[in-house]
Amino acid sequence: MTASTLAWAISQLDAGNRVAIASVVEARGSVPGKVGAKIAISLNGEQHGTVGGAGLEMMVIDHLQGVLKGEVIPGIERFQLRKEALEKTERGSDLTALNSLCGGIVTIVSEVLDAPPHILLAGGGHCAVAIGKMADVLDWKFSIMDARAEFVNENMHPNAIERIHSMPEDFLHQEIGKRLDRFSHILIMGHDWSIDQALLLGLLSGRESGSIDASFILGTIGSRAKWKSFTEAALDSGISDTSLDRVICPIGIDVTAQTPEEIAIAVCAQIIDQRSRILRGEDPIHHSGWRTHSS
Repeated sequence: MTASTLAWAISQLDAGNRVAIASVVEARGSVPGKVGAKIAISLNGEQHGTVGGAGLEMMVIDHLQGVLKGEVIPGIERFQLRKEALEKTERGSDLTALNSLCGGIVTIVSEVLDAPPHILLAGGGHCAVAIGKMADVLDWKFSIMDARAEFVNENMHPNAIERIHSMPEDFLHQEIGKRLDRFSHILIMGHDWSIDQALLLGLLSGRESGSIDASFILGTIGSRAKWKSFTEAALDSGISDTSLDRVICPIGIDVTAQTPEEIAIAVCAQIIDQRSRILRGEDPIHHSGWRTHSS
C-alpha cells in the first residue's frame, strides 16, 4: 500500500497536481493504522491509501485538505483515540482527542509535495532560450510554442518537454478543454505583436466562455505601449477588466533587466515568489513596476 500510494502521488505530480501526504510514524496501543501507513490527497479531491479508516482517517483528510489550501501548517500531529477530552502527554505536547474506543495514540507526519512548474514559452527566441536554461538549473519543466518552425527545433531547445509549431488559432482549437492544465504558466514572448495578441485574447476569451478551464498563470513580455494596445483590443472584443487584471505584464520582477539572461532571472524569480504566495494561501498575481492591480 505504501509503495502504491507513493507511486500515485508521483503520478499526480507528473500531471502538475499538488499533493499532501500523511504517514503514520508511531502507533501505540490499539490503533487502526500501523507504522508506515500512508494516505495522499490532491488538490482536485482525489485520494489514495489509508491510515486506518474511521474517524482518524476523516480527521487526517480534513487536516491534509487544510495543508493543501495553505490554511494548516504541515508537520507532526498526535491523535488520542479515546473519548476523553484533550489531554497532555508526559512530554507536555498536545494530543488531538478523537472519539474512539480503540484507546491508542497515533503520530502522523504530514507534508506537501509541489509539482515543479511547467512553463509554456509562447515564442522560442533568445529570452525563451535563456528561460529554458534557467528552468533546467531549477529542475523545472518547460515547453516551447512558436509559429516559426526553426524556433521550435530540438537543437535550439533540447530539453523542452513539448515543441509546438502552431499559430494561435490552431493551438487554441487543439487545446479546447482541460489539457492546458498541464502548464503552470503560459508566458507570451513572441516575435510578432499580432501573434502574441491573438494568443492572449484567445486564452482570455476561452477562460471567460468556459472552453478553457485551467488555472495556469498567464503573462506576457512587453512595454507599457504594447500592454495598452493589448488592453484596448481585449476590451473591444468583450474581455473584462477583471480578466485583464489577472495577466502579468511585464513578466519578471522589477530589476530593470536588459539581456535575455537577466530577463530569465527576473522571470524565474517571479515564479518562485508566486509559488511561495500559493503555499501561504495568498493570491499569486502581483503586479510590479508600472502595472498595478487597478490597471
